[in-house]
Amino acid sequence: MGRVNLDGTLGSCAACHTRHQFSIETARKPYTCKECHVGPDVPAFKVYEASKHGNLFSTHHKDWEFKNVPWTVGKDFTAPTCAACHVSLVVNTEGEVVAQRSHQMNDRLPWRLLGLVYAHPHPIEPDTTMIRNKNGQPLPTDLDGGVAAKHLIGKDEMNQRRRTLQAVCLSCHAGNRQLSFWEAGKHNTNDVSCGSCHNIHGKAKNPNPQPYTTTARPIEADTCGTCHKQVRNATMKPSHHPILEGKVKCSDCHNPHGALTPAMVKHESVNQQCFSCHADKRGPYVFNHPPVEENCATCHNPHGSVHRALLNESAPNLCQDCHDWSRHPGTIYGAAGAFNCQPGDTSAACAGKTGQPNSAVNNRLVSRACVNCHSAVHGSNAPGNRGKYFTR
Repeated sequence: MGRVNLDGTLGSCAACHTRHQFSIETARKPYTCKECHVGPDVPAFKVYEASKHGNLFSTHHKDWEFKNVPWTVGKDFTAPTCAACHVSLVVNTEGEVVAQRSHQMNDRLPWRLLGLVYAHPHPIEPDTTMIRNKNGQPLPTDLDGGVAAKHLIGKDEMNQRRRTLQAVCLSCHAGNRQLSFWEAGKHNTNDVSCGSCHNIHGKAKNPNPQPYTTTARPIEADTCGTCHKQVRNATMKPSHHPILEGKVKCSDCHNPHGALTPAMVKHESVNQQCFSCHADKRGPYVFNHPPVEENCATCHNPHGSVHRALLNESAPNLCQDCHDWSRHPGTIYGAAGAFNCQPGDTSAACAGKTGQPNSAVNNRLVSRACVNCHSAVHGSNAPGNRGKYFTR
């Protein structure tokens, strides 16, 4: 609307406050924002209305107090409205300021996510028509993933906005046990904010709707994949967990809100995480395979592989990373009854070659998978050498 207000912001007060009443109650309710943000190009209200946040507002707003200043989260209101996240002076129940009042709607927004190929820092100016990337295109990002930095806010401003918006989110969600380690979590320490992953308004036409979380993209793996590109690529390999099929989610194994474990897995170790689904591999066994006891990832890539069963390599190469092949070639016993030439063997294949591979052995199983014989690679309860060597 172009008018410069006393606090430096642009726009008309009457856009949110009714002219004759100038009601803060009216301005704090989402219906006021709906007057502009309801069309097909800016469907924020429609999406909010169908989200969990909007559902809570429509159910409980009659019991809320919209006139109090400052506005106390958990007392005056119990779910976010447009004003709570964007502009209102919000305090917690102890009177501590969560977010200062602002009339600049993007003051708490570090990232711009909607309607663009890539997420990027928020533009400096409201007029985005002036933005040009290094190729002169009217885009805030470059094809190589860079950004049109001179038109976008800097890192310090982004961090300030991130902390403010995060404080607003945590004022309600801090009691969630999944957020117990958020402060020390890798996402928080790497400047990832709630808005980096979550669409606060909700997600319209989500093919796999989850009412308690609203990710920035329809499929959770797509949200994680915007940063974790190598993992995203691995999930597209021939052997993979059914992530793209929607049967497994990243958050089934990882807690994105922080954990004290490697890679923020939900259980105490990688093995315990795997055993939560693959209980048949847990054991204990009479004969345990050491790599299985140490870390499943020694042999498997949990995100995807070009080899069967998510293996890091194909057999026998994988097994030979630990087991010296020269002591156990991939062959069956030959006429001499041994893999290697034995002392006193004077046959043509072994004369003067004690300890060397016996060329007379049958080579029908050369380079075949070790599991042809050692099928119980995760552990065995079979008696004697059958169990000791994990054979059938």
